Amino acid sequence: MDPALVGLCIVMSLAGAGLGLFSGLAPGIHVNTLAAMLLAFQVPMTGALSGFIDQDDVPAAICCCIMSASVVHSFVDFVPSVFIGAPDGEDAVSVLPGHRLLLKGRGMEAVRAAAIGSLVGASTAILLAVPLQVVLSGDAGEILDGFTPLVLIVASFVLLASEHARGSGIWGPVAFGLSGMLGLMCMTVPASFDGVLGEGSVMMPLLTGLFGIPVLLESAGAARIPEQVDRTRDPVGILPGLKGVAMGAVAGWFSGITSTVGASMSAAIFPERSPARFISCVASVGTVTSVLDLVTLSVSGNGRSGTALAIGEIAGDSLSGVMSGTFLLLLFSASVASAAGYWLTIASGRMMSAVVSRVRPAKLGRAVIVVLTVLTLALCGPEGLLVLFCATVVGMVPSVCGTGRVILCGCLILPVLMFRLGLA
Repeated sequence: MDPALVGLCIVMSLAGAGLGLFSGLAPGIHVNTLAAMLLAFQVPMTGALSGFIDQDDVPAAICCCIMSASVVHSFVDFVPSVFIGAPDGEDAVSVLPGHRLLLKGRGMEAVRAAAIGSLVGASTAILLAVPLQVVLSGDAGEILDGFTPLVLIVASFVLLASEHARGSGIWGPVAFGLSGMLGLMCMTVPASFDGVLGEGSVMMPLLTGLFGIPVLLESAGAARIPEQVDRTRDPVGILPGLKGVAMGAVAGWFSGITSTVGASMSAAIFPERSPARFISCVASVGTVTSVLDLVTLSVSGNGRSGTALAIGEIAGDSLSGVMSGTFLLLLFSASVASAAGYWLTIASGRMMSAVVSRVRPAKLGRAVIVVLTVLTLALCGPEGLLVLFCATVVGMVPSVCGTGRVILCGCLILPVLMFRLGLA
């Protein structure tokens, strides 16, 4: 492989790491938005980079930037979910356990657990990427795709069974159904969700209302966030991260099994009583998904995320085939991004922990709710505000009725299942 191309790949991966850091720390700004921007600027970027490498290799270099941003985002986005309760789609179910550790002065424990889980997940996914590509490039891929409805049904059963075991009674199915119908309405009602900053994603107000704002409202009664202590040691080990790898692989292939749903299933199948170990498992699922989505794209041509779709459009046919040069280059970019993501997660966590103890939870919660509301209006318009309000009402059901919050993942499972069965 051309050394100049490898060198530029490293540079573009580091640039992507900076973009992923920004999108990961800024509530409401998803890495898919950055991928769309890079896709829009593909022509001028091609002209600028053509002076360094062969023009035919420029798309691969641009894709390295997008790949790195996606991986680093999956590392860093746990920091705002822990310290301010603003969830991203991939880590929504970790908001509550992260806040519990924060209110005990152990916010950095949650951050380190997430960083370790993401690193274990990324490393394992990179090692498995080529073998999985070889296996799925044959008939196995088509066979597995036919099992998507069954996998979604099993996911629903696992979540409902775990709630029954908790003793939530009828409220588990009620919460699952309410969130599912809300998700179905968001995906089928003809609304533009256009804000002043452009067209937004309905997932932002939906998941923020279900998983973020209710937690902020519940934690507002705390007197003060205690001073955070960083013991600078591994709080969880590698086992929780390895547990998340299997579900991350499932989420990387089957439509409807997002990383959030995969994390919820992992929590139900492999229950973790320790909040830190649960967070590590969830982090692993999200990062594995961001890496293995590349395998799905190279085999089927269909991406499961906005970043994968952008990579597919830029890379074109150069990504197809087993172990193509572009595919291997993007795996190398993911490796660079994983190392950068681990360091950036710890550094940004330390920065946030030094500030958060000086702010009262009630004031912080109100401020974050206002920011999330303004962001929803700016990104998704008035329709987004309506979704945010409805989702917040549904999101209060678990705390009022005593169910687990993961049951609200019905907002993603039920709509996709109904689409696949032809019921919607």
